[in-house]
Amino acid sequence: MQKKTIAVLLSILFMGAGQLYNRQYLKGLLFLFIHAAGIYSMLQYLQDYLRGLITLGVQPSAMVKVGKLTKMVEGDHSIFMMINGLVALLALILYLFLYGLNIRDAWLVGRSRDQGERPHHFIESLREINRKHFAYMVLALPAVAILFLTILPIIFSVLLAFTNYADPILPPANLVDWVGFDNFVKMVNLKVWSSTFGGVLTWTLTWAVIATFTTYVGGVLVAVLIQQPGIRFKKLWRTVLIVPFAIPSMISLLVMRNMFNNQFGPINGYLRAIGLEGIPWLTDPFWAKVTVILANMWLGIPVTMILAIGVLTTIPKDMYEAAEVDGAGSVQKFRMITLPMVLFATAPIVIMQFAGNINSFNVIYLLTSGDPVNSNYQYAGHTDLLVTWLYKLALNQSQYSFASVIGIVIFLLVASFSIWSYRRTRSYKEEDMIA
Repeated sequence: MQKKTIAVLLSILFMGAGQLYNRQYLKGLLFLFIHAAGIYSMLQYLQDYLRGLITLGVQPSAMVKVGKLTKMVEGDHSIFMMINGLVALLALILYLFLYGLNIRDAWLVGRSRDQGERPHHFIESLREINRKHFAYMVLALPAVAILFLTILPIIFSVLLAFTNYADPILPPANLVDWVGFDNFVKMVNLKVWSSTFGGVLTWTLTWAVIATFTTYVGGVLVAVLIQQPGIRFKKLWRTVLIVPFAIPSMISLLVMRNMFNNQFGPINGYLRAIGLEGIPWLTDPFWAKVTVILANMWLGIPVTMILAIGVLTTIPKDMYEAAEVDGAGSVQKFRMITLPMVLFATAPIVIMQFAGNINSFNVIYLLTSGDPVNSNYQYAGHTDLLVTWLYKLALNQSQYSFASVIGIVIFLLVASFSIWSYRRTRSYKEEDMIA
């Protein structure tokens, strides 16, 4: 029997055994330690944690009377059990991955022995790994950190959508159960939820389109005006117009909230001073939406302006000179040269801005808090986006399962639109052709 076959069989039987057979003793002992630690963890912890992930607990906390005293008997906490179960599941996946690496390593070394080569000792193996797989070595620790600090919370938030974790079913007094797609069905079928979901979703998409369009068009127009040959003090104009972006958005939005105050705000004060009636900027549904769009333009136009200026400085002047020779005017040069070049370079940025506007939490929450209140909505106001509604459901109303459903909807919206639109941009197609 070939040495590689024996090494593989031994590695399948016990991690590190194949390395010991291949006379790589330090590497074999290292794999043996990992195997022993994995077996101990499975027997000591993993079984209970994985079982808790499936059951989410069997005994809630309760007050029990012992003689004349009443004391709290601590039971199972469904959410902690879910988290521990997810950690155990990811740790098991990582352990199986190392088990696979152990088998592959034993096969490769066994194959080299079959070819008459001497197996590397431990230091030589490290040098070989450093030479061939340095990038993987550097990325290994960040990858494990991402697995437990990013992927695990995402999976946890998704799983909440398939439970009944919502007030009044809150642990540890109550146990959380798996309910499948019941929350999704309620979001669509129950009128109190479906009407809110439909209204908030419609406003979210409307807001994302208007906010992206106004900031992009406004930024490009301002950049084009500044870059006109006859404009003096270009650096001054760029510096002045970038100030709104330099100031923290939280400060700007809180100041705007006071400026647009219906009774005491200076804007309505100026309107009344010239004989006009004050506008209900933050209390009327229509004007509240207008207000958040204006505030978003103030914050977003400088970003697009800087991007557009960067693109405009790279456009060869020969193109404009040739267009002038052909009799093109300012509008024609903008339509035929400037706009296509800017769109080509900034199309991915526009897609990112659209996705960011869907999740634009600060502008809505700091300026209007989702108000004015809509009596037909469930825990949402007229200006609430999906993301601010999610925040209210989770932090204010303890409706965690429904908030998780909204989070999944937001992810599907953003991911599907971003991938679909980016793959249709000219920059992506040309990059794909070059690759």
